Amino acid sequence: MKLAPSIVSADLTCLREIVKEIERYGIDFYHVDVMDGHFVPNMTVGPDFVKNLRKLTELPIEAHLMISRPELYVKRFEESGADMITVHIETENFREALRSIVDAKKGIAINPETPLHMAGEYFGDVDIILIMTVHPGFSGQKFITSMVDKIRELKKIRDEGDYRFEIAVDGGINKETVKFVKNYVDIICAASGIFSGRLEENIRALKYDP
Repeated sequence: MKLAPSIVSADLTCLREIVKEIERYGIDFYHVDVMDGHFVPNMTVGPDFVKNLRKLTELPIEAHLMISRPELYVKRFEESGADMITVHIETENFREALRSIVDAKKGIAINPETPLHMAGEYFGDVDIILIMTVHPGFSGQKFITSMVDKIRELKKIRDEGDYRFEIAVDGGINKETVKFVKNYVDIICAASGIFSGRLEENIRALKYDP
């Protein structure tokens, strides 16, 4: 499995040092949670953060846009250095947002209450499908165990349909809950599961010893 730290959950006052450390332990790319205080009840970072992170790393960067109008910002995130852009199927202008991604890999995020069939027509057009295993907005939430069935179903759909998208999971992932999903996913996104406690120990538990 690939491991993508949700980097805005790190201590951003020492971002350069944290980037060096976690890359030494073998992460695969960065997951940047972008929140607008409207689509989700929290606010985080924007394109300038991605631009600054790009200066610190050569690893890929994913921008997870938890915002109401992603179609207005896709181009700015591409220009800031995002290699992947993930937009929520639940946003009003989702189709336009997905179509506007031209210089980055395309991802779809699906909230816990949203059925998979809502994204079915796009399965052949995207690179990543991200299943939210918490309600988006805040780090440290408890993993919703009923989402395991959803992840398992998505893997079956992919295998039977011969789709090429990678399956990612985000929310409540730590060294205990990773065991529930490890057989079905390609990408683990983790926030407090990495940044609460010892970085090396947490990364090893998630990526190498799940």
